[in-house]
Amino acid sequence: MPFCCLTGGRLERMKARKIIDGVLWMGSVDWDRRLFDSLIPLPEGTTYNSYLVRGSRATALIDAVDPAKRHELMEQLDDVERLDYLICLHAEQDHSGAIPDVLARYPEAKVLCSKKCAPMLWDLLRVPSERITVVEDDEVLDLGDRTLRFIYAPWVHWPETMLAYLAEDRILFTCDFLGAHLAASELFSDGGPRELAAAKRYYAEIMMPFASTIVRHLDKIEALDIETVCPSHGPVWTNPSAIIQCYRQWTSGPTANRVCLPFVTMHGSTLLLVDRLVDALVQRGVGVDRFELTSVDLGLLAMSLIDCATVVIAAPTVLGGIHPAAAYAAFVANALRPRTRFVSAVTSYGWAGRAIDQLTSMLGNLSAQVLDPVVVKGLPGPDDYKAIDDLAERIAAAHREAGIA
Repeated sequence: MPFCCLTGGRLERMKARKIIDGVLWMGSVDWDRRLFDSLIPLPEGTTYNSYLVRGSRATALIDAVDPAKRHELMEQLDDVERLDYLICLHAEQDHSGAIPDVLARYPEAKVLCSKKCAPMLWDLLRVPSERITVVEDDEVLDLGDRTLRFIYAPWVHWPETMLAYLAEDRILFTCDFLGAHLAASELFSDGGPRELAAAKRYYAEIMMPFASTIVRHLDKIEALDIETVCPSHGPVWTNPSAIIQCYRQWTSGPTANRVCLPFVTMHGSTLLLVDRLVDALVQRGVGVDRFELTSVDLGLLAMSLIDCATVVIAAPTVLGGIHPAAAYAAFVANALRPRTRFVSAVTSYGWAGRAIDQLTSMLGNLSAQVLDPVVVKGLPGPDDYKAIDDLAERIAAAHREAGIA
């Protein structure tokens, strides 16, 4: 079934799709978007998922779509005569952008949101307070023969986020939590490799800084009987244990016997050192994820940071300081707060070098042991290559001592 087609010169868009009787997927599949927040690569596009839940007494819409796609949601709502509630799980505009349009069409509808979300809806969208009703953590909304229980989930990934649990149908609506940036014709996934890879990228780019908080929310939802997970990006999960187990691994599982090695080179000296380090690590049984920073996919680098026990950033010196591409990689790693156990650096310079000091100062958020770096002046010689071999040995030994297989 195509998501859109031309009929008589008019573009027909994807219609609402049934999840179960009385629960519909609505929203947009954004096949062509390639950058999110002017930062995050979207190699496979994304979706903006809304969900319509019909009870015997009332009807609720969960989340609204990105402003650029609000016309698609509004077209899907043409068949919905009455809407009682618009539930905002998260105020960020890719989930809330169509709220003003929905409220204009349904003057009787109330926005339900968390306590912290209410002022955000005014700040971001100018939703008037008289249209908003705050729901408390664990409060239940009765739709007739269906009930929605609200579960506060702060810092997944904003402070106002909440989840909604449809108890009678065992459906958990999770907003960004357990989501994926993936445009696909299939609505459902039982946890296939493509969908889980997209979910891992999503976790790495967006959720990783909040890993400790996410662990607590995983514990909270494990008490629920969940048959289906409906996030606001990506597929509907029909095998919830698959994505939940992945989140357990990504947030608190063991790190891997691997090195994440982002690097940049200018005149070749740093590249020689990187190649030597890769070979020395491999000889010692340590895997390497190697990223050339002028062409790196930020998502792949972030995914590597989830797993790798060690991060080594390699770069030349520019005007006495760290190369800007390496500074960017350090900034990203510091912001994402991976579970890195060890960090180090390799730098080369011509006439002056403060790169090491700058680099280590940029990684303050990482709770990692710093291994002695390698600093080389000019073209590397035998002593420099030995220093690289020694660094590889220090990394391998650190992994062994930490029990990292």
